[in-house]
Amino acid sequence: MASLFRYDGLVKKRILISVIGLVLIGAVIVSYRPINTRLKDYSERTEESNPLFEAALCYLDTRPQYKSAYYAGSGYPTDHYGTCVDVIGIALRDCGYDLRTRLNADVLAHPNRYDIEIPDIDIDFRRVKNLKVYFAGNEEVLTTDLQDTAAWHAGDLVLFDNHIGMVSDRRNADGIPYIIHHRSFFQLRYEEDYLSTHQPTMHIRVRLED
Repeated sequence: MASLFRYDGLVKKRILISVIGLVLIGAVIVSYRPINTRLKDYSERTEESNPLFEAALCYLDTRPQYKSAYYAGSGYPTDHYGTCVDVIGIALRDCGYDLRTRLNADVLAHPNRYDIEIPDIDIDFRRVKNLKVYFAGNEEVLTTDLQDTAAWHAGDLVLFDNHIGMVSDRRNADGIPYIIHHRSFFQLRYEEDYLSTHQPTMHIRVRLED
């Protein structure tokens, strides 16, 4: 009987340790931020930058944490959280290009182009599938051939099946540009050599107003 009590106490102790471990892991996930925006030193730029790219860097330098949420009334995150679409949306907004209102106007003007039952100005512009339709109809669509390295400029947008990022102003040894993006809880840096292992589905250049 005494051995049974000791076994039961050991089980409870292990359960308690497991629960504490899960709580600590959860705390790390909630509070985690990438350690830096860039892969390397800023001095290693390979081309001239542009306002849109600089705006995206400024946003990422605030080190937003990864979380998908709905922001009624503002659309844009207001709490230092965000996802891949927010890197693009906030950078465009800070350059005077309000993607939220522009995409909503396009949805209302061309409802048959979008797979949207009930338009919602606060979330539609934060969905990659909608961004693909909007950019294809309103901005310059460029090649997705990564071997055509001269066609890729800093500030260009690059879209994947369900993800979006921005072309960086630096490249790897093969001339393929890095991208800046926000893809998960566990990124070490927002700038990654992502195009080397992921084929894009769209390559867009946005015209900013002078």
